[in-house]
Amino acid sequence: MTYKECYLQGQEALTAAGIEEAPLDARLLLEYVCGTSRNDLLVHGDREVSEDNRKRYEEIISKRAMRIPLQHITGVQEFMGLEFRVSDKVLIPRQDTEILVEEVLRELHDGMRILDMCTGSGCILLSLLHYSNGCEGIGVDISGEALQVAEQNAEALLNGRETDYRFIQGDLFEAVDGKFDIIVSNPPYIPSQVIPTLMPEVQQYEPMLALDGSGDGLFFYRKIAEESGKYLNKGGGIYFEIGHDQAECVSNILAAAGFTEIETVKDYAGLDRVVYATYVGNAE
Repeated sequence: MTYKECYLQGQEALTAAGIEEAPLDARLLLEYVCGTSRNDLLVHGDREVSEDNRKRYEEIISKRAMRIPLQHITGVQEFMGLEFRVSDKVLIPRQDTEILVEEVLRELHDGMRILDMCTGSGCILLSLLHYSNGCEGIGVDISGEALQVAEQNAEALLNGRETDYRFIQGDLFEAVDGKFDIIVSNPPYIPSQVIPTLMPEVQQYEPMLALDGSGDGLFFYRKIAEESGKYLNKGGGIYFEIGHDQAECVSNILAAAGFTEIETVKDYAGLDRVVYATYVGNAE
């Protein structure tokens, strides 16, 4: 079977399974199996695919047709121009979250201390450390399995760099000490009752701990905002990723917790995606 024939067969199977991006996923999975690039479909479409690769391709196309996320099959996801390892123990990094990282980078200076709450794969913290100099970072997550993935990403991405970082397991701030210049978080923010309506790739295969924001989706914003003042230097910043309809509520939560200069940033689709603010209260 030729390379192009394999691709068309995979695309057809994924289309039949209701995969919205069937052409893209079929190509990416074929490239993953064969170790090829996107040009091979155009330039070398008539090249024969080995029997082993053909069988392996059919196997992983079947997995994708079961709505297993593509990233769980390949084990990686690109984020901020970097390649992160992922598994079903962490939320798959998404392009929307790059907006959050970009906003923090605007204010991040050499030598700052960063706390990444609900760190998951570590994609936010490690991206910030990769694109800065001399900063110190701590990533916190309640899931030890997620932190294992974060550690693997740190070893791969920060290898050889003299970067001060730590990942610690704990329920929000329970294991945190010291002061920080920036607190950043992409917390679970989906209301519990909404989760059953999500696409199968999310509700069936991504960790519930990283999704469920309790009744109204705001539980973690309240908890983090209430406690952050104890851990932020005066004038420090807090940065949240939010759901598209949560900007007003999260802004009010931050205002009640003593934050000022509260701003909302939209994503590339024009939806509210980030809320950030400055802490000027009397830190304890």
